[in-house]
Amino acid sequence: MVAMDAKAEVFWMAFKSLPKKERLSVIERLLKDKEFKEDLIDIAILEQRYEEPSRPLASYIAEKKS
Repeated sequence: MVAMDAKAEVFWMAFKSLPKKERLSVIERLLKDKEFKEDLIDIAILEQRYEEPSRPLASYIAEKKS
């Protein structure tokens, strides 16, 4: 396990050990951070659309130009 994964695991275990009320408080603070919230929304969209077929970037750009 690399150092970054180890830190993430420690954080996750600490978070999970908090009482529910305190976990909600942490989540509320995270969601108040605009950049973090946008990243979280982006990740959720990517997960939701993962199974959709992809297409080459060039064809997307050509479609947008026309």
